[in-house]
Amino acid sequence: MADSNSKLHFSTRAIHAGVNKDTLFNSCTTPIYTSSTYYWNDLTSNSGYEYTRVANPTRKALEENISSLEGGVGAQAVATGMAAITAVMHLFSSNDHIITGNDIYGGTYRLFADIFTKMGLRFSFVDMSDPEKVKAAICEETKCIWIETPSNPLLNLVDIKVMTDIAKEHNLLTIADNTFLSPYLQRPFELGADVIVHSTTKYLNGHSDVVGGCVVSKTQELADKIAYIVNGLGFGCSPFDAFLVLRGIKTLGPRMEAHQKGAMALARMLDEHPNVEKTYFPGLESHPHHELAKRQQDGFGGMVSFDIKGGRPAAERLFAKVKLFQLAESLGGIESLIEYPETMSHASMTKEARRDAGISESTIRISVGIEHPDDLIADMKQALEG
Repeated sequence: MADSNSKLHFSTRAIHAGVNKDTLFNSCTTPIYTSSTYYWNDLTSNSGYEYTRVANPTRKALEENISSLEGGVGAQAVATGMAAITAVMHLFSSNDHIITGNDIYGGTYRLFADIFTKMGLRFSFVDMSDPEKVKAAICEETKCIWIETPSNPLLNLVDIKVMTDIAKEHNLLTIADNTFLSPYLQRPFELGADVIVHSTTKYLNGHSDVVGGCVVSKTQELADKIAYIVNGLGFGCSPFDAFLVLRGIKTLGPRMEAHQKGAMALARMLDEHPNVEKTYFPGLESHPHHELAKRQQDGFGGMVSFDIKGGRPAAERLFAKVKLFQLAESLGGIESLIEYPETMSHASMTKEARRDAGISESTIRISVGIEHPDDLIADMKQALEG
C-alpha cells in the first residue's frame, strides 16, 4: 500500500505497508501463506511465486514494510539477525578487508574474528568514534566499513555521515546495523549508508516471541545481489515468523516512545546513584556523543548500560534482587531485561577484546521495556541499595 516514497507518516506506514495481500477475502491483516510450493499457470508463467525458499507472500509483505520504513528499494527477511550479517558478508571475497568497531555485538565479533577469517576475509576492529583511526585502517584490500551505532553494550555512537563520506572517498561499501534504534529513531540511508541490517528479533518484532533478521538495500543492484545470496544460502525466514514481525512492527512507534521514556528516567536515576560508577546512555548530557545523538537520531533509544561499584560480586547481588528486570539476553521486547556482558552477550569475545572495548566485570546492560518508569526505578533502587 505504501512504498518508500510515500508521504504518509512513519507510524501510518508501519501499520499499512505490505498489508493488502488478500484480494479473495479482503483480510485487514496479512495472511500466513504456509505453502512450500506454488503451481504454475504453464511452463513459462506463474503467480510470481514458485517455492518458499525463493519468495513467500507473507515474507514479501514484511520485506515491503521494512523497506518502506528504512527508505530502501528492497529487503530480504531472513531467519535470524546473524543470518542477515552472514548474508551480507557473502558480498565479499577472500582477502577482502572490512573495518568495524572494537565494541560491536559479541556475536558479530565472533562471526567476523572466528568464522569469516577462516574463509579468507580480514577485519580491523578500531575505535570508530575517531574517524582518523578508520582512515588509518584503510588499505588496498579494504572493501567495506561496518557501522554499529549505538554500540553494544556501551552505547558509543559512530557518526554515520562521516563514515559514509570516508567510504565514498575510497569507493567502499557501508553497512549499518540499525537494530538498537530501529528506523523509527534512525535511518542510515538518509546519512549515506548502502546496506542496513536488523535483528528483527529485537525492536521491530518487540515481543520476545520470534527470532529473525533483515537486510535492506539502497540500490536495486545491491538488492538483487543480496536476494540471490539469501536464496542460494536458504536463509529466508518462515511465513509464521514473518507474520509475527509484521504484527509487531504495527506498534513500533508507540513502543519506541515508551521504551525511550523509561530509559531516560532510569538512566537519570542511575547516573546519580552512589552505587553506580558510570552510566552509558546517549540521552544524558554528560554522554560524550550526546550532541551527535541529537543530530543523527530522532531519539535516544531504550538501551541503558552502567558500571556498578563493587565489580562482579555487586553485579551478582543486583541480579538476585531485581524483580521486574529478567536476567536474560536479547533486547527490544516489551519486558525489561538485564544482562551481564562479561558472561552472556559478549562472552564470545576474548577477555582482551572486551577490555579493549571498555567492557569490564562491572558492566551491566539493560533493555528497558514499556513498564511504567516509576516501577522500574523503584525496583532498580531497591536492588542497588540492598
